[in-house]
Amino acid sequence: MATNPVLERADFEVVPGTSGTMTLRGTVNKSAILLILTIIGAAYTWSATRNGYSTAGMGYAAVGAIAGFILALVTVFKQSWAPVTAPIYALCEGLFIGGISAMYEAKTGGITLQAVMLTFGTFAGMLFLFQGNILRATPMFVKVVVGATLGIMLTYLLGFILSFFHINLPIFGGGQLGIIFSLAVVVIAALNLIIDFEFIKQSADSGTAPRYMEWYGAFGLLVTVVWLYISILRLLSNLSGNNR
Repeated sequence: MATNPVLERADFEVVPGTSGTMTLRGTVNKSAILLILTIIGAAYTWSATRNGYSTAGMGYAAVGAIAGFILALVTVFKQSWAPVTAPIYALCEGLFIGGISAMYEAKTGGITLQAVMLTFGTFAGMLFLFQGNILRATPMFVKVVVGATLGIMLTYLLGFILSFFHINLPIFGGGQLGIIFSLAVVVIAALNLIIDFEFIKQSADSGTAPRYMEWYGAFGLLVTVVWLYISILRLLSNLSGNNR
């Protein structure tokens, strides 16, 4: 059901000999741990780049991005390793987020705090809508969000390829098209949270998921939250007139 490619690969069958099964409370606790680790990593890189660009700070961000990507792939294909790889992934993503945040903050003071508040606010809002049965991951809802998410990913890929030929798509700029595209990405990222909530809830309620899937479910949720934060950061930058 999930659009999140991380959660789509999840194998929620109980493994013989596994101690305990996945619970919603356990997944919430693991999610909190991963969030704290992400904040720690971000704070470390932020302190190294607090005056804007710095070789050390941006180096940490680059290492975090590359290591995080590798760890994400490892976790997706080896879900039983999630109790070890997910916390390390969270730290690496923190390093990356800290560097990116410092870069945007150097251009537009106060933008990071706004992005953090909007991210937590959006998360809380989506959770409220989910728990209140106002928004649920119906088959049609999932199809629409899946299609939109894939479209965004393909657009990112196209923009990345064209950048090698020094061609910049208008939607990645700071004009009206850039703002509209950035806003659309934020909306789709937020809607992905609804599907992630539904997927984790159903998996925990099934009583068949092994305990280590609590870490895997938390990891998948963190992937969406990080995407949401970066998207909000870019939207705020575009609105302020800074498109890079």
